[in-house]
Amino acid sequence: MIPDRTSRRPLLIFILATVAVGTLGSLFTQPNIPTWYAQLNHPSIAPPNWVFAPVWTTLYVLMAVAAWRVWRITGLKSVEILAWGVQLALNFAWSAIFFSLHRIGAALVEVIVLDLAILCTLLLFWRRDRVAGLLLLPYLAWTSFATLLNWRFWELNP
Repeated sequence: MIPDRTSRRPLLIFILATVAVGTLGSLFTQPNIPTWYAQLNHPSIAPPNWVFAPVWTTLYVLMAVAAWRVWRITGLKSVEILAWGVQLALNFAWSAIFFSLHRIGAALVEVIVLDLAILCTLLLFWRRDRVAGLLLLPYLAWTSFATLLNWRFWELNP
């Protein structure tokens, strides 16, 4: 579905806000990749570093489109949009905990909470708009993989 002129601006705002959160999170991540992160013992399942930027950019856009679709139905003051905001804040926090604070174990606990928040958001979105719910499936899948990856980093770097 292509949005009409009147609904493009809110869609753009959702995309910009979501990508901005990702960009802010990268401020914690980028400086630590060539230093602290490079010195960690990496699990065999760890993708190459170049994979993360295009994957996360795609996921942020999907998250934004899903939220926009639900917003059109519920407005901003809804449990669905609140859940979306909570998971977005948790998404941001993980980067700070893992990359800036170097707290792999705490990041593992946080990402499990994030997984649950994404699942809750997905189910809430599904009730309002099935396409919006489906748009969050790749995000849940990738974050579930990130949880496994975080766990393996925690095991390999006591």
